[in-house]
Amino acid sequence: MHSMGFGWGFLKTNRVPQSHILSTMEPQEEFITTEEVEQEIVPTMEVEQDAPVDIEEVNDDDEMMDDDEEDLEVDMSNNSLTYFDKHTDSVFAIGHHPSLPLVCTGGGDNLAHLWTSHSQPPKFAGTLTGYGESVISCSFTCEGGFLVTADMSGKVLVHMGQKGGAQWKLTSQIQEVEEIVWLKAHPTIPRTFAFGATNGSVWCYQINEQDGSLEQLMSGFVHQQDCSMGEFINTDKGENTLELVTCSLDSTIVAWNCFTGQQLFKITQAETKGLEAPWISLSLAPATLTKGNSGVVACGSNNGLLAVINCNSGGAILHLSTVIELKPEQDELDASIESISWSSKFSLMAIGLVCGEVILYDTSAWRVRHKFVLEDSVTKLIFDNDDLFVSCINGKVYQFNARTGQEKFVCVGHNMGVLDFILLHPVANAGTEQKRKIITAGDEGVSLVFEVPN
Repeated sequence: MHSMGFGWGFLKTNRVPQSHILSTMEPQEEFITTEEVEQEIVPTMEVEQDAPVDIEEVNDDDEMMDDDEEDLEVDMSNNSLTYFDKHTDSVFAIGHHPSLPLVCTGGGDNLAHLWTSHSQPPKFAGTLTGYGESVISCSFTCEGGFLVTADMSGKVLVHMGQKGGAQWKLTSQIQEVEEIVWLKAHPTIPRTFAFGATNGSVWCYQINEQDGSLEQLMSGFVHQQDCSMGEFINTDKGENTLELVTCSLDSTIVAWNCFTGQQLFKITQAETKGLEAPWISLSLAPATLTKGNSGVVACGSNNGLLAVINCNSGGAILHLSTVIELKPEQDELDASIESISWSSKFSLMAIGLVCGEVILYDTSAWRVRHKFVLEDSVTKLIFDNDDLFVSCINGKVYQFNARTGQEKFVCVGHNMGVLDFILLHPVANAGTEQKRKIITAGDEGVSLVFEVPN
């Protein structure tokens, strides 16, 4: 359990999140070198603070620093709008209701909390209990009627919204596996979700609208090691198409028809030129970039291999490259591709690595357009119009102009890493001028709410 000692700063750390250490072109293996990068951006590390921050009492222990701890740097800056601090351990996951100002956070304290995103400070809306381990996923179904959460002991809990979302009642739970790695609700098909487990299995369920009971649509047992990530594809094809792509630490990528359980294709090490690829990240390309093809995904491994796959052509590999050439002093996991994000408006895709590099590709030519170098491991990337938002283990979330490479804003205030975050857009017709918000999941047990000034 992390003690928060909530002094509103960040403590520089090199710790990588537990969940991240699991762990028709001809394919070409290519190494991206510094010479090939158009521009390398090293973000400024000092952020001006508009107003003084109230610092809580400092313990006597904190004032008595040993000589061994002289290199400890503490930045007490904070530019957040407000915060939520009811978790007593790391916040691993965060989800937001599709239409209500409601956040769900899951933590290492074996709890999920509900709270509001539109008020200062947030209003506490309830606690979900019954978990056997850390809560690692909080997903509202796309129509907003249900909340699906998962923990590291393999439990999935389904809660039904009542009284317009003011209350959430437990309607079903399952525990089919020893440990769940990821869970996602389908972005367009109501009451549908899938998850993957450490034994390699893949599961897809649909929730009964009336009573919240669960119907299993499929289970697949093809991966031989952890099923590390999954992504629904062809999500614009209507409710008769339910397809999922999953990847594994065993170097396989599999596409599934979730209604039949049938494999659509399987990519193995043989299809990736014999290269070992412990896959850990997946991201679906927007159809706006692929001439309407809503089945193109990028997959990243923990040893730096990046593959772009056309799932609607039998798993054809459109691009294959090793994204970083490690220096002798670097750790193997420094090449790990922790997050992938595509721009929906420009031919851009970004990947974030454990070593702190964010590599921005021009997808029309598979050329590196920019490289951002952060202080510590990247945990998540989100594109939004011209902007690329990047969270980091140094406790910050960065906003870059993706086209120019300019750093626009930095969210500061955590004293440990940002493990997850969401981006909220202003509510239409709200009457007052509103700005985008970033809400974080912090390793010290706190969620901060930031207003993006531009």
